[in-house]
Amino acid sequence: MQLHGLAEQPKGPAKGAALAQMIDRLGFVQIDSINTVERAHHMILWSRRQSYRPPALKQLVEQDRALFEHWTHDAALIPVAHYPHWHHRFDRDRERLAANWRNWFRDGYEEKFSDILRQVTDHGPVSSSDVGADEPRGKGGWWDWHPSKTALEWLWRTGALAVTRRDGFQKVYDLAERVIPAELHGQRSNNAAMIEWACSAALDRLGFATSGELAAYWRACTPAEAATWCREALAQGRVVEVGVEGADGAVRRSLGWPDVVAQARDAAEPPARMRILSPFDPALRDRNRAERLFGFQYRIEVFVPEAKRLFGYYVFPVLEGSRIVGRIDAKAHRADGVLRVRAFWPEPGVSMGQGRLDRLAAELARLADFSGCERVELAAGWLRAPVAIAV
Repeated sequence: MQLHGLAEQPKGPAKGAALAQMIDRLGFVQIDSINTVERAHHMILWSRRQSYRPPALKQLVEQDRALFEHWTHDAALIPVAHYPHWHHRFDRDRERLAANWRNWFRDGYEEKFSDILRQVTDHGPVSSSDVGADEPRGKGGWWDWHPSKTALEWLWRTGALAVTRRDGFQKVYDLAERVIPAELHGQRSNNAAMIEWACSAALDRLGFATSGELAAYWRACTPAEAATWCREALAQGRVVEVGVEGADGAVRRSLGWPDVVAQARDAAEPPARMRILSPFDPALRDRNRAERLFGFQYRIEVFVPEAKRLFGYYVFPVLEGSRIVGRIDAKAHRADGVLRVRAFWPEPGVSMGQGRLDRLAAELARLADFSGCERVELAAGWLRAPVAIAV
């Protein structure tokens, strides 16, 4: 919890250098389009600094250029200092996407590369609605992009373009050299330096990890490269092997820095208050790790054996101290000024006494304020019985 920024009170400055420092501490912030209460990247930051408001992130990305947008395991905002390592990601995406996209997308997008680059060079930033005006539009599904939109995404994924801003949630692209600070755009780490950074920086932020977890953190190096790094670092005494006891009592092998045990011993005890987290929170986004460590089985959609949806599409995990105590289905109805709570499911073994209910009510009031709502409305029967998920 301490490494994920959840072991201290969610107070303090949440803009400018302080916000950039917090994001660097996390490594990156995942971007997600769902806006049930607020978008995932805003929820992640708010849960750690409840004075945070979305314009502060927009300033960092679009004006200060302290962050750039690309992919880790998913779309994310990443400290721009890491950009030199992303050239390796661009190369790998170019190779991988060339093998897949010709089968997945409409023909003709490769012929649009030069036209798109010329348009952006001569006329400035574009969104997908600004290109391919004469191309037939599909129904908007992931595999039904018009060729020029596919070309835009390709050029972004492979590094020729960068996202300069978002209008609403629509990406606006410009030449990468106009978006990335000049002193970083021309830099490129060699492959060995990238692997060293990717594994070391991931271990800094995870505290302990398997080689697979290190590779998955940034998705910058391959699992084989991470496994080799772990073997060599262990042989050199740079890392140590530790046994990590999971929620089920089983002890599993992981690696950590030599002071990992001291770090764990000296870690601050998280405050007992409740926090409503994004489903894509860094502490939970690795579903297997979260289940192993916390006993928390989280899937965006969970069905009972009769194929009936149990929790709904998008529910928020609720953290109390260092324990996940439940999940909540809430939606902001801003036109009515109401945050409506459909249901709260405690985790098995969690009793909802008055003190816990009061802490949940206080956090819901804070969430309502963050989402632009004036009050919280609880649906009839909103407090549900605990449910154990069979997997």
